[in-house]
Amino acid sequence: MRQQPHSQERVKGASALSRQLRLFTVISVILVLFLSALPNIYPDHAVVHVASVHTHSDTVNIKTELTEAGFTLAKAHYDAGEQRFDIRLTDPARSVEAARILREHGHEQVKVVRQSSTPQWLQSLGLAPMKLGLDLGGGVLFVLQVDTDQALATRLKSIAEEANTLRVKARLRGIKIHAPQNNEVRLVAAPANQAHLQQLVDKLQAAYPKLDIGSAHQGSLEIVSLRYLDAQQQQFAQADMTQALATLRSRIEELGITEAVVQRQGERAIRIELPGVQDPSEAKRIIGATAQLSFHGLQEIGGKRVRTEQGHSIAIESKAIFTGADITGAQAGRDEMGQPMVQLQLSSAGGDKINRFSRAHIGQPMATLYSEYVADAQGEVRMREQVISVATINEALGTRFSITGLGTWQRAQDLALVLRAGSLEAPITIVKEQTMTPSLGKQNIENGFNALLLGLALTLSFMLLWYRRLGVVANLALAINLIALVGLMSLLPGVVLTLPGIAGLVLTIGMAVDTNVIIFERIKEELRLGRTRLQALKRGYQGAMSSIIDANLTTFISALVLIGVGYGPVKGFAITLALGILTSVFSGVLVSSYLSHWLFAAAKEVRHG
Repeated sequence: MRQQPHSQERVKGASALSRQLRLFTVISVILVLFLSALPNIYPDHAVVHVASVHTHSDTVNIKTELTEAGFTLAKAHYDAGEQRFDIRLTDPARSVEAARILREHGHEQVKVVRQSSTPQWLQSLGLAPMKLGLDLGGGVLFVLQVDTDQALATRLKSIAEEANTLRVKARLRGIKIHAPQNNEVRLVAAPANQAHLQQLVDKLQAAYPKLDIGSAHQGSLEIVSLRYLDAQQQQFAQADMTQALATLRSRIEELGITEAVVQRQGERAIRIELPGVQDPSEAKRIIGATAQLSFHGLQEIGGKRVRTEQGHSIAIESKAIFTGADITGAQAGRDEMGQPMVQLQLSSAGGDKINRFSRAHIGQPMATLYSEYVADAQGEVRMREQVISVATINEALGTRFSITGLGTWQRAQDLALVLRAGSLEAPITIVKEQTMTPSLGKQNIENGFNALLLGLALTLSFMLLWYRRLGVVANLALAINLIALVGLMSLLPGVVLTLPGIAGLVLTIGMAVDTNVIIFERIKEELRLGRTRLQALKRGYQGAMSSIIDANLTTFISALVLIGVGYGPVKGFAITLALGILTSVFSGVLVSSYLSHWLFAAAKEVRHG
């Protein structure tokens, strides 16, 4: 049955509306990605940031110190409200050296930061340049080894110390507690003291329910071994790695580094990339810190023997009143005598612990224990513990109080930062450190983009010579593809452009052109069959679609696999490749389709034999 005229008109009207909506969507996507790519023409600047600058005369002194040291200032800005002085040098590569000179002149709070030059109206839209990897923007790479075996040994040592404390408090005689060996703690008792031994084991089992307890006899002696099973040790190791990753991310955020990459590498290593960081000393000091803080009551008989900063030995209770896990905030400051201190803020649970203890021990001393992992002369990692202060409890304490006896202002600042970000349960060792200077990154960018421009010029020339008018379409689509890819990489969080990523950009050019070649060859086949140009365009795009999807889908799956298992340069290449496939299909199919129809719509239909 023939359709009614008004029915045909409705179908045509709906089809025209659908085409207009698709065209509007394509144009909108191009505009959004173009805006996202725009901030990349405004590079970031390295700025020497000096804090605690109180007067304009201080800024004059700073300028004089830098000028006398041979530095040329490009721009300087003083913010009186924040008491901050920002300096940009004509040679940004010397910014780290300038910061070191200022520290030598007594300026404590100096660091080199990256400052954006993107116009404010783009920043108000939340747009920023794409992030550059270490090989392009400069920065620091750390690879850290996490010693989970040492963390397990520390747990067992704590159990042995707690066992000794329980033995003394309960007056359980005739029990010998051996230091941990071969991942176990051994308790030994003679036959006459086996009842006392059982009491101690019961107390330890109640305190540490996950312990595996075994017993054996050696002659008349009864030996009880305390250890964790292999499955439990694996759980501890996984928990230590997870805690280390979270803590390191928090520490880097506290340093103000927002574009860092912190990821697990292998079974016991962590890879940290800090793009844009020119002065790695502060980052290295904070990242590698293993400081822990705990508070203990003093114990006259037995207890854990620890030395004070003055070299005296005192006995403290092995079980802490509370630890760094109960600290929710820490701020460095100075007391009424001008000495460095750290003001602590405890969680409600931590506040309850210290409140109960202080109420029951008013007039008695409380020790602050500072612990950290250090390497000895033989390179062996061990826990170093030191009592940094012993204070008398004069009143019941709450969730806020301060600690003193920290020595230097730098130590107070570092301790406050570490306490805010969280302490590390397992010691870490920096096994690899690599610094990329901005000048080397700039050279990599120039070399990479020279290769990109050469490939682009050759491709554009070939398409123009071989396909003529369709070559113009391909070249316009290719330009839109590159802009869209840069915009997409700038828009997505966590995407970083690396030197292998530039190789991915070059490969994207080839893949985008390959898409157009497949389509254009199908169009030429349709023209040889006698189709009109508009018919050939329509059939060419439709016929090539399956081949384009198949080819790009297989490559996209490979890129996703590389993103999942790779890191560093491999991951940078894979991310650029995956995003390039998406923009290539978008520009090569949708954009070039509209451009082709627009270019040939007014042309006279000619039949080819």
